[in-house]
Amino acid sequence: MTFPLLKTSAAAVAAALATLAQAQTAPSPQKPAVLPEVSVTATRVARDNMDIPAAIDTVDQRTIREANPQVNLSEALNRVPGITVANRQNYAQDLQISSRGFGARSTFGVRGLRLIADGIPATMPDGQGQAATFSLSSAKSIEVMRGPFASLYGNSAGGVVQIFTADGPKEPTFSLSGLYGSYGTYKLDANYGGQHGPLNMVIDASRFETNGYRDHSAARRDHLNGKFKYDLGSAGVFTLVVNALDQPETEDPLGLTAAQVAQNPRGAGGTFTGATPTNAYNFNTRKSIAQNQAGLTYDVSPWQGGKLNARVYLGDRQVTQHLAIPTATQVAATHSGGVVDLDRGYGGAALRMTHETRLAGGPFTLSAGVDYDRMKERRRGFLNNFGVTGALKRDEDNTVSNTDVYAQAEWQVIKNLSLLTGLRHSRVKFESLDYFIATGNPNDSGGVDYSRTTPAFGAIYKFTPTFNAYANIGKGFETPTFAELAYRPGGATGLNFALRPANSLHKEIGLKALVGDNGRANVSLFRIDVSDEIVVNSNAGGRSDFKNVQGTRREGLEFGYAHKLPLGFETALSYTLLNARFTQPFTTVTGTPSVAVAVPAGSKLPGIAGNNLYCELVWRYPQYGFHAGVEVRHSGKVWVNDQNSESAAAYTVFNLRAGLQQRGRNWKLTEFVRVDNVGDKNYIGSVIVAEANNRYYEPAPGRNAMIGITAEFSY
Repeated sequence: MTFPLLKTSAAAVAAALATLAQAQTAPSPQKPAVLPEVSVTATRVARDNMDIPAAIDTVDQRTIREANPQVNLSEALNRVPGITVANRQNYAQDLQISSRGFGARSTFGVRGLRLIADGIPATMPDGQGQAATFSLSSAKSIEVMRGPFASLYGNSAGGVVQIFTADGPKEPTFSLSGLYGSYGTYKLDANYGGQHGPLNMVIDASRFETNGYRDHSAARRDHLNGKFKYDLGSAGVFTLVVNALDQPETEDPLGLTAAQVAQNPRGAGGTFTGATPTNAYNFNTRKSIAQNQAGLTYDVSPWQGGKLNARVYLGDRQVTQHLAIPTATQVAATHSGGVVDLDRGYGGAALRMTHETRLAGGPFTLSAGVDYDRMKERRRGFLNNFGVTGALKRDEDNTVSNTDVYAQAEWQVIKNLSLLTGLRHSRVKFESLDYFIATGNPNDSGGVDYSRTTPAFGAIYKFTPTFNAYANIGKGFETPTFAELAYRPGGATGLNFALRPANSLHKEIGLKALVGDNGRANVSLFRIDVSDEIVVNSNAGGRSDFKNVQGTRREGLEFGYAHKLPLGFETALSYTLLNARFTQPFTTVTGTPSVAVAVPAGSKLPGIAGNNLYCELVWRYPQYGFHAGVEVRHSGKVWVNDQNSESAAAYTVFNLRAGLQQRGRNWKLTEFVRVDNVGDKNYIGSVIVAEANNRYYEPAPGRNAMIGITAEFSY
């Protein structure tokens, strides 16, 4: 496999390899070696990350919590190479998360990668998920996997983000936290955990509220997360996880044009002049979300070397969203209106068997399982009469389900060589029953089935106990989501069942190393070729329709490094270089009124930065419980549409943080202060890809600060 992109980045690769080369010496016996970084996402059983032939990183509990508000995944994941998390400053639309460019085009929610919380899917069968349900305040760790082994989690697995809730401490412990920051932002959190005989439990409840950096962007989020683990000894372990989210009347400031950004980056979007003004204020653009979920897992070892895992879960999600669409457009016979009302019920079940034995003298692990997930939504559309819900314009039942079977095998062939392979067969079925039948709007009931088999294979070779090399290859696929199926091209009614799944071929090589006594480093090179990539066809009148294009290619370099240095210093660095482009020409529809525009081969995929850098340096003085750190984030230029006619400029921002901790026999106090964007840089934090009215841009805050305190008591 070749990487033409990397001819221009030989210096960066050479520097990374030089760092790794220094790590081939085993750690000094006089000093403790760095502890293993254990992962379960790639192999589904606990393995040292050094032994896994895949790009996978773990963000630990201290990193998630220390001097952070613990509200958005962007706080923790921007340090992971290959991952971009854009905090849109718009809680009505959630975060934008992309993995090697997958998911960057999402206008709301997360798509293109799988989200999992404590073994329970947070991504629906159609590939759409929400990260707002992740509880960072009670998290133990977050694992992030990129590359072909993500496809073994099924549809839309361009990557996997998996969060694990911490177990309760042995002693009953209660904590209260509070923070206050710029733009009227505050968060209150209460957490209880403890061991009560065979029952281990942790419950976390929080309220987050902000007036928002931009006008018309206020939000409130109430969140509850609980985990209850009951240990029956040899009879197994039951774990119940409950999660509830209430986010009412969250204001949506919309995107801004380049001219509006220059005039007032804190303003709300829309058109403020003319006969039919359409802006966030006229239509009171907003979204209300209520989601409740419960999942039960059972783990047992019924025979020597064997493990069995079963899960069931149920949930419901209710969403009401008011959009800014001219009333003259909404009243058309084929239009769905300016209010989207969704009532979703979802659930699923899974069973997995794992057996560990020996094959030809080497350890051999086989895992096999079956997953079934189903979501049914009642989707209705109404007129938005300047913020007031009006007449019915759409009414249908939509159902999507997946039935997947998979198997994975891991085998240490010889002492220094291990293999990992897997195969998954997925069937994703969409159905729609249309109840809104009127003149000009016929019965659009229908359905479509997608079926794919995705293999993955990897090998890792241990040159020394501290220096490994790996390679992998595999296929993936990505079905359209219901949001992408929602509209047919040309203003026709009904779902766009002509859309095909995107198919991808992933290739990757990499190196992993332990650096000295207290460091880790990894570097990976990858290439991903996609056929039938799903892109925006047109975006006008409040509706986006999509189509397939023949080919895209993503080539990149990822580098990660973390080290505990002498004199209390710690450093972390991650760098991503990504060339994502269309390999075949096509035509797209843009603007109001709509105009067909040619997109030549070689055009960059929108929403994806060509390079990203994260670097931090922290100093700790344990005797006084003090730490202070500086963070640097850089993002390259981001194109906002397929034809690459506009872009958000590259930026670099600096953040500062510091904290103190005091301890007693059964209590602990922790205080922190942080200042983000210290240099008060004006920049675009995220973009809305292919927005019809050129409202592509979502500005990020200038200099902003917060302070926080946590009091913890055990008894």
